[in-house]
Amino acid sequence: MRYRDETDPQRAARLHANTREKDMATKAEKIVAGLGGIENIDEIEGCITRLRTEVHDASKVDEAALKAAGAHGVVKMGTAIQVVIGTDADPIAADIEDMM
Repeated sequence: MRYRDETDPQRAARLHANTREKDMATKAEKIVAGLGGIENIDEIEGCITRLRTEVHDASKVDEAALKAAGAHGVVKMGTAIQVVIGTDADPIAADIEDMM
């Protein structure tokens, strides 16, 4: 009888997917913190490579924390904040919406 080992491609794909989901959740939590906490976020939506957000208080947004969370850039226009994060924007926005 043969047993599946670590080189099983289906098992490896499942492990990779689980690790990616955990990384995305952690990234979402860090981005929420950088935006001043969940209570500071009015709206959020993913837009191809950006998170488009509306916050209560723009002074609570920590650009350095957002960059440490993986943001490539942050654009502030009053209380409208865009966080450039790449192609993971939609799933991260969905994770943040689940937290709200």
